[in-house]
Amino acid sequence: MAICRFFLGIIASIHLATPTAFGQTSAIDLQVAEIVKHANLVAFWDFAECTDSGWMPTAGKGLFCLNNKGNIAHVKDGPLSGSSVGLDGRSSYLSLPHDLSGDLDIQTNRVTVIAWVKWEGGTGFVAGKWNEHDGGGRRQYGLFVSLPYYNGGDQVCGHISQMGGPTDPFPYSIDYSASKQRVPKSKWVCVAFTYDGMYIKSYLNGAFEAREPELIERTAGFLKDKPEGIIQQKNPYFYPYGIGSNRSDFTVGAVELKRGMGNFFKGKIGGIAVFDDALSPAEMARLAVVPPVSK
Repeated sequence: MAICRFFLGIIASIHLATPTAFGQTSAIDLQVAEIVKHANLVAFWDFAECTDSGWMPTAGKGLFCLNNKGNIAHVKDGPLSGSSVGLDGRSSYLSLPHDLSGDLDIQTNRVTVIAWVKWEGGTGFVAGKWNEHDGGGRRQYGLFVSLPYYNGGDQVCGHISQMGGPTDPFPYSIDYSASKQRVPKSKWVCVAFTYDGMYIKSYLNGAFEAREPELIERTAGFLKDKPEGIIQQKNPYFYPYGIGSNRSDFTVGAVELKRGMGNFFKGKIGGIAVFDDALSPAEMARLAVVPPVSK
């Protein structure tokens, strides 16, 4: 692990040593510098380059190499490195087996996932350890864009699971926060969520907006004492049970469903950062944003 951190430090130093044309450090460099130096960073990918082995992280606590599955495009368009991965929304995704996921198997009951995306619509899984099928479900944590079931359509959704299966008595997991803001299509945005062991919070472009308690769609008829359905606050979402260690692979762009891989992300992903702590609102306002482009 020490060797991994040594090489990642070299990569990060090279990445951060790129000045602007005027010899000044850009807003992008400053933002990336704070991310890669953060004490709780587990992994950060900026998708600048794909090696023969796959997509290596720029910084973090291990050499977490994401492998291409399906038709992955390396696109010269992105808010951090100028590049991104292009996902077709049908069959393409990235994967890291559980046995190689190291500290991405979060043990702290606290997590933050930040991603820079250009979303083209539909339910799309962005990143995390979220398997909805094997052994009744190996869900752990996952960042989605748009979960229409349970009031999360076209919104940033942060999912957490302790047991790995669906939320009893419902057929699917209901335990996610959903941003009040809607995610625009065909535009670079930053989507993110934090979990502090008690509450899941979804952010869009560094901003958290609370939602009022509301009737959750598709929950009617499951509980005798609440025949019309349950009322919850979706942002923040109260979940005091912690994160399970359920041996899911770490994936980007899709999750394992009963029918096979599904919830494919359609669009571009230009960066992913995973932390083993819940970043503060002030940190999210600085780090979970699309950096301004220097002119």
